[in-house]
Amino acid sequence: MSPFIESNDAAERAHAHAVEIDPLRQDLLGEALTHAHLPPPRKRPFVIALLALGSALGLGGWHHWQTYRTSLETQEDVISFVPTVRTVSAVEDDEPMRLTLPGQTEAFDHADIFARATGYIAERRVDIGSRVKKGDLLVRIAAPDLDQQKSQAEAQLGQLQAQLAVAHADVEQAKANVTLANATDARTSTLAGQGWASKQTADQTRAQMLTATAALTAADAKVKVAEANITAQQATVDRLRTLTTFENVTAPFDGIVVARMVDVGDLVHADLGSGASLFSIESTDVLRVSVQVPQSAAVHIRDGVRATIQVAQMPERSFEGTVSRSSVALRSSVRTLDTEVDVANPDGALRPGLYVNVTFAVPRAHPGLQIPSEALIFDAAGTQVAVVQPDDTVKLHPITISRDLGTTLELRSGLKGGDTVVLNPPADLRDGSRIVPKGSVSSGEPVAKLSVQASAE
Repeated sequence: MSPFIESNDAAERAHAHAVEIDPLRQDLLGEALTHAHLPPPRKRPFVIALLALGSALGLGGWHHWQTYRTSLETQEDVISFVPTVRTVSAVEDDEPMRLTLPGQTEAFDHADIFARATGYIAERRVDIGSRVKKGDLLVRIAAPDLDQQKSQAEAQLGQLQAQLAVAHADVEQAKANVTLANATDARTSTLAGQGWASKQTADQTRAQMLTATAALTAADAKVKVAEANITAQQATVDRLRTLTTFENVTAPFDGIVVARMVDVGDLVHADLGSGASLFSIESTDVLRVSVQVPQSAAVHIRDGVRATIQVAQMPERSFEGTVSRSSVALRSSVRTLDTEVDVANPDGALRPGLYVNVTFAVPRAHPGLQIPSEALIFDAAGTQVAVVQPDDTVKLHPITISRDLGTTLELRSGLKGGDTVVLNPPADLRDGSRIVPKGSVSSGEPVAKLSVQASAE
């Protein structure tokens, strides 16, 4: 018989005997009997758990060792890493600088036409957009008052001319009287000296001679007065005749009528320069392009500098011109130079008032040095570039930027032509760092092209 069966029989006997025991002892006995039913603990689960814990600890230790070994290898690779970089040679550029500025087209000649004769518009021959030649009739003004004033002035001039003729006749008569008086005086003086005439008679003839001479002088003065009156009246007639010519308003030069402020029947007044004009005419065969040049480029702008004009609405065309005049002095408020470029416009493609872009070909005083903008290093030390040394190490050179052209930079100092610089330099690049140049480009290629190639890579 097994020990387990024997223990069960003993438990039953003890239970039967426990009926006769008091309730407290029955409770204690029941608890003891309950523990008597549990089997003894086994060792296998503890062994399995121990083995699992040991395996986990061993696996963790192996993984930690592998991580540590990998970190050592990575650290060694970082210490010994030599980056492969793209490089480009700095290029000296002695071509004219390209400076693009906004501008506005203006008519070469502009005239506001005002009335010089007071009257009504009797006829209008042009309108907005009409092309006119110099001397073409624009409007005809009906001015009857002015016509009557001219006729009256001409009639008065005729009267004065007649008075001049009378004055000349009086002079001739006075000359004749003087001649007669001189002869009579000479004869009387001779007779009085011989005693044939009295002295009183001689004195009277002398007085008559003097009176005739004075009358001749007065007649000459009247002639001069008449001539002066005629001259004054002739000026009045000429002025009125000139004003009557202004009844026909003509074009002062070849151009286009860009504004019309009158129509047939309108009353216009002469010499009102502050009022509204009759027409506005502009010449467009040659246009002025007005540009405000900043101080940074003003010193290089002079007459004869070539310029290219482009209009956004006409991308397929460009117009050539030259700087023809400038204000010489800069505006103190904005530090800009008023500059005008003359552009030939024989086909009328350009119009006054257009917003345009003007690109100047500014001559260089000294060759410029250009590098791609992606070679720039900007940190606490300022603006620098990494220059490749003959032993494939780099040296950081501080630079001064003259102009930022977007994809390229024009330098004022820091490099010389032919220096090889690193494109997109790593952030940890320092003086003396070794590199492996890749994709180096010869210094003869344009910098703009190099920048494009670098971006493509």
